[in-house]
Amino acid sequence: ITNDLLRCGATINEINAVRKHISDFKGGWLAKKAYPATVVSLLLSDVVGDPLDVIASGPTVPDTSTFNDAISILKKYQIWEKAPESIKRLLLDGLKGIEPETPKEGDEAFKKVRNLVIGSNRIACMAAKEELARNGLNTLFLTSYMEGEAREIGTFLGSIIREILHSGNPLSTPCAVILGGETTVTVIGNGKGGRNQELALAASLKIRGVEGGVLASVNTDGVDGPTDAAGAIVDGSTITRAEKAGLDPIRYLMNNNSYSFFSELGDLIMTGPTGTNVTDITVLVVV
Repeated sequence: ITNDLLRCGATINEINAVRKHISDFKGGWLAKKAYPATVVSLLLSDVVGDPLDVIASGPTVPDTSTFNDAISILKKYQIWEKAPESIKRLLLDGLKGIEPETPKEGDEAFKKVRNLVIGSNRIACMAAKEELARNGLNTLFLTSYMEGEAREIGTFLGSIIREILHSGNPLSTPCAVILGGETTVTVIGNGKGGRNQELALAASLKIRGVEGGVLASVNTDGVDGPTDAAGAIVDGSTITRAEKAGLDPIRYLMNNNSYSFFSELGDLIMTGPTGTNVTDITVLVVV
């Protein structure tokens, strides 16, 4: 179910709404089952905006979603009909009140719970900003709410690089713009890649021939999609180099095959699994 939702471009909030209603501990159930014990949750947020009920599917937080939401999401992405019968039966029983709804605001179990976010995308972005500034760059932390279709975001970020070089707006060079969040990929091809690699490939088309601009985009857990790469790095020469190597960047993009594209060029960012995840970071450097 999770893989099907990811392939359809569902948001993490939508995915978690479904997962909470087919789990014994997500969606507040861990707090409910631990009650009357005192529970302290130390949270690493892998969700844009750090909503407590969505991080790790909110095992110790009141759930704001419902069985009806979960069913509606599966139908929205045309997954309902092919879902396992056991999951459909569970969700329908919940809709009828046969299965209990996830614990909600006001449940006494949450009176003995404390949730603390100790790591987040914003914290990681600010650390990146400080390091880039330490190296002499003018810096701008633009947002930790970057969402949307990866290839469209990549094109937009490429336009920021071009704007900086053209007008010095919003920063004068040398500079770095830092963004965080989590984009999505609507899979239409049968290639291999991840959202950060697809974002970078789209950006490379926008900055083709531009001198002085670089974009790198990575997943902080070191694993971008179903690949062993954290992400990719591009500049104004990426497309020229690709075409000289006989690669058609548009074809790779349309086939969601960004991993193969960057593998051929040697432009994948390989960190290995980092052991943590605070979603994605994208950095634009312009000199």
